[in-house]
Amino acid sequence: MIRLSPWCTAHLGAEPVEVLFERRSLSTVSGLRLADGQDVVVKAREDDGRAESCVAAQAWLAERGFPCPRPLTPVTIVDGLAVHAEEFRPGGEVLPGDSPDVAGRYAEVFARLQAELATLVVTPPLPNPRWVRWDHRDPGLWPAIGFLDEQDQSVVPAYVVETATRARKRLLAADLPCVLGHADFEAQNLRWHDGGIGAVHDWDSLAWQPEAALAGAACGAFASVSPPTLAPIGSSAAFLAAYQDLRGRRFTEEEREIAWAASLWPALHNARWEALHGDRPVCSDAIRAQAADRLRRANA
Repeated sequence: MIRLSPWCTAHLGAEPVEVLFERRSLSTVSGLRLADGQDVVVKAREDDGRAESCVAAQAWLAERGFPCPRPLTPVTIVDGLAVHAEEFRPGGEVLPGDSPDVAGRYAEVFARLQAELATLVVTPPLPNPRWVRWDHRDPGLWPAIGFLDEQDQSVVPAYVVETATRARKRLLAADLPCVLGHADFEAQNLRWHDGGIGAVHDWDSLAWQPEAALAGAACGAFASVSPPTLAPIGSSAAFLAAYQDLRGRRFTEEEREIAWAASLWPALHNARWEALHGDRPVCSDAIRAQAADRLRRANA
């Protein structure tokens, strides 16, 4: 954990006088009120080489009017952590539900986001976030994550492992160009105001994967709050249809299959997490119910 007071003084020109909130997951996220009255958010995460590209993309989007927090500093490396500050954008509501109509509203935001990112050139933010890192080169099925790999893998349900094996095989067989996209497009990371999108958060989670795979991951995850889940198949289909309409082109047969294969992977990552931590099997149950249909659509 960095010492926030000297960092804020050095990079924002004022020291923090109040902690508005603090969250810890892959990143430590601190909402701070500074002595000059400014409210900011400071993010610190292990430096894996991704942060500069993610913050550059976020800044570019904010400058173009996309609803996201504007970065206030470049990325600095402090004791092995990548640290930056962004504006504090409080308020707004989570849009609940997983119906086809709700899926279409999320697809509209995702299509707008992907259209904006399509014209941006940055160094790919690799390695990809672990929940969309099916393209890893680590031994075994899952990307290497020490604190998960150390646990008893036999508790992960066999149908989760089988589904992950088949989905990953299909994804790795794809011959599609990679693009930049948001890989954690979950309800909990968006805020809505008066029926319209107010802010999209979690820009640490940009990824470099085929467009269809990114849309597929989003169509499975868009309804997730806490704990995460897997959307109904009909709603994922509605998301993909709306996305293609809004982007003005239809996916090829290969892209459609890749989208459906990718729709499973974040939920499979979460199902493994559930099993290894003894959590309620939300994603595991959804995969049990939906895997056969999604794999069929993926030709996996």
